[in-house]
Amino acid sequence: MLMHTTGFACSADADARLLILGSMPGRKSLMEAQYYAHPGNTFWPIMGELFDFDAALDYQQRLACLRQAGVALWDVAYSCQRPGSLDASINMQTVIANDFTGFFQAQPQIQAVFFNGRKAAELYCRLVVPALPEPWKSLACMTLPSTSPAHASLRMADKLKQWMQIRSAMHAR
Repeated sequence: MLMHTTGFACSADADARLLILGSMPGRKSLMEAQYYAHPGNTFWPIMGELFDFDAALDYQQRLACLRQAGVALWDVAYSCQRPGSLDASINMQTVIANDFTGFFQAQPQIQAVFFNGRKAAELYCRLVVPALPEPWKSLACMTLPSTSPAHASLRMADKLKQWMQIRSAMHAR
């Protein structure tokens, strides 16, 4: 029988303006206790490009760079059952969502939510949005291509081009 896997705490400051959501950390991330720890994941190189920091920085420094840029980082799922690391393997009946009402109350400056891949967007729309009160139910949301190495149909440069919308959203506010 599969055990429920639990994700990580949110990385956010009270003045965060944007929220990036994944679905659930993969095996390598869980083993390392770090968001996007798989060496083939392009998340940190893309964030480094977007927010002008070295993706090779220590993990806590990378998180601090995102927080300083006004970006919160979290996952939709608090816990779930998933054999392996693929989002497609998440057992939807076992997903317990994080407390987004509490999150948005603690981070009232959030103006937009960006999803790292379609599964994060699907989980958020299915499990979170119906229970959210206004004004959070109406937050602007955008699905971006997954930075996972399993999503190899796009090169990093092509992913980066689409992820640039985050920088645009930061400057539009």
